[in-house]
Amino acid sequence: MGLRFLEHALILTHDPEGTRDWFCTNLGFTNGFHPDFGFPVYWLYIGEQDVLHIGKARHSAHQNTYLQTPSDQKDVDYSAAGALGSGRIDHICFNCDGLAEFVERLTSNGVEFSERKAHNSNLYQLFMREPINGIKVELNFAWSEAEQLGRVPAWTDTGKSN
Repeated sequence: MGLRFLEHALILTHDPEGTRDWFCTNLGFTNGFHPDFGFPVYWLYIGEQDVLHIGKARHSAHQNTYLQTPSDQKDVDYSAAGALGSGRIDHICFNCDGLAEFVERLTSNGVEFSERKAHNSNLYQLFMREPINGIKVELNFAWSEAEQLGRVPAWTDTGKSN
C-alpha cells in the first residue's frame, strides 16, 4: 500500500480561460483532453500527464455538489474562490495502490470519504477533506483493485448510484 505520486491540483478561479492561457503561454503547459463532468474545466498537461486542472469558481450547484466531500460543513462556503486574487486550489490528488489498506486505515481513523468511478476512465477514487486546513484530498486507484474488492462507488459515469 502506498502513495505513488501527486497526480494533479484543481484551481478554481474567476477567470479560467485567462488562468489557462497564462500557464500555457508562460510555463509551457499544453491544454488537452478531459472528461465531461457536466461543468467546464481545462486540463493542462506536461507531456502526456495532466497535472493542473482549472475550473470556474461558483459555476453551478452541480459543480459544488460534485466537488464536495462527506465531511463538508453545511455552513462553510468551500466554493468561495472567484474574486480577483482569491483563486484557490480545490484539491490535491495522489495516485495510489493498496485500496483495501487505505479504506481500512481511513475507516479505523474515523475519516469520512466518498467513493466514485471517474468519468470515462478506469480510476476508482476516494475523496475526503483534511480537517485542519480544509484541503480536499483525492486518492486514485486502478479500477481493477475496486472490482477485486467488490466495492461499489457512490458516483459513476452516469451520476449518483443508489
